[in-house]
Amino acid sequence: MRTHGWSFVDGDVPTLRWRLGDDTVAAVSTRIGGVSSAPYDTLNLGRSTGDADAHIDENRRRFLAAIHAEDMRLARIHQVHGTDIVDAADTLAIRDSRPRADGLITREAGQLLVITVADCAPVFIVHPESGTLAAVHAGWRGTAGAIARRAAAAVAERAGVAASDLRAAIGPSIGPCCYEVGPEVAGALPDAIVPQAGGARPHLDLWKANADQLRAAGLREDAIDRAGLCTSCRVDVFFSHRRDHGATGRMIAVLGRSNR
Repeated sequence: MRTHGWSFVDGDVPTLRWRLGDDTVAAVSTRIGGVSSAPYDTLNLGRSTGDADAHIDENRRRFLAAIHAEDMRLARIHQVHGTDIVDAADTLAIRDSRPRADGLITREAGQLLVITVADCAPVFIVHPESGTLAAVHAGWRGTAGAIARRAAAAVAERAGVAASDLRAAIGPSIGPCCYEVGPEVAGALPDAIVPQAGGARPHLDLWKANADQLRAAGLREDAIDRAGLCTSCRVDVFFSHRRDHGATGRMIAVLGRSNR
């Protein structure tokens, strides 16, 4: 599993990018470059936070401009920490509500799949040749339900290829350095538990758990990239729900193919 493939792009609104082809947009926002005040400072992109809608609208405009995706249609879901994956076209057809799901899939250019995060892992899965894409929200519950593996199977089926032809990326999330968990979580994901010395509570490695699922789905080891960045550690770059005890903003992870 490579630990590269991701890189920061500087600017007034810095972004973290996963590099594929010129027509693919794959990025995660940071907390830098927006207009929101503390505790949402400054590029908060989550409406469920208590931040002003006007701030979030401006932050979104700045982020989409930074990744050159102003003209793309945003496909969004109401995330519920589950394993359902819906077609982006279905979300775009609904004006007044969002489907309750934790993953999106598409083959259509011009659609931008949007996942909201602040410690959970965003996972991207792509078949570059057909343009089939999926993005999922993988917290511990979704990971325990094998959402990454389900998404890989869905992309392979829609593209009509073997999973070994796919590429994937695991974005920033709370890392094994910081993700202390209790017995329920440890029991649900025993192969991704990191024991701690002195009888301390164990930690969970979301990156390993999701990479294991992708490999089990059939992806090659060298086709899985992970950012390896902990949202809890990097207070300078990312929001973290756990670190900030819920009083914080949200990042978004986006994946799509432009029409350009």
